[in-house]
Amino acid sequence: MTGGGMKCLKFLFFFFNFIFWVCGLALIIVGVLAKVAIKDIPAVQQLANNSSPLVIIVVGVVIFFIAFFGCCGAWKDNYCMVTTFAVLLSFIIIIEIGIAITAYVFRGQLKILVEDGMKEMIKDYNNNTETQKNVDILQKELKCCGSVNASDWINYKPDHASVPDSCCRNMTTSCGAGAIKDTKKIFDVGCAKVVEEDLKKNLLWVGVAALVIAFIEILGVVFACTLMSGIRKGYEVM
Repeated sequence: MTGGGMKCLKFLFFFFNFIFWVCGLALIIVGVLAKVAIKDIPAVQQLANNSSPLVIIVVGVVIFFIAFFGCCGAWKDNYCMVTTFAVLLSFIIIIEIGIAITAYVFRGQLKILVEDGMKEMIKDYNNNTETQKNVDILQKELKCCGSVNASDWINYKPDHASVPDSCCRNMTTSCGAGAIKDTKKIFDVGCAKVVEEDLKKNLLWVGVAALVIAFIEILGVVFACTLMSGIRKGYEVM
């Protein structure tokens, strides 16, 4: 490969690594957003602590540093560093494809997971102030009531006809008393449905982001292999 060709390849490789660095940052942000979006439902939160959002953040951090590593290898014409870069990048691509598959599978489990998690919070509402606070914030901000609907609050009060005030369209003190069937007064949409739709949007973006970034990284592997070939030929000529 001519000197001019090597310089052009190095420039493209540096440019790619800048894009790669941005992709790593984007993965970190997407992972954090996905994790924050599911923090209010205990069952979902428990799964998220060991699932794709945390993996995405870790992968993003690794990518962030691999980009710097690749730039150093290209700058010093170090065959070993560029090779290591290509191998690590290939490994990351495999992980990201796995993340995309996990996000797709997890999407299909959301309905049951969210409904069960919300019902557990409703059962614990009168016994745990933290749960009470989270449920009230959730119902107020998402404009919803109960897990499937307001009837989930049937055992909230002895009269079996009241709901928390956070279910009310116009929230005032004791506005939920006896209002379990008054759809004009309280929200008629269950929180599980609203949360499920919101999570599906987040998981869809997680999957799309992982696949798009994996495609960009494949280009990076191609660039790295081409640069490795150029460096190796340079060594052979020397």
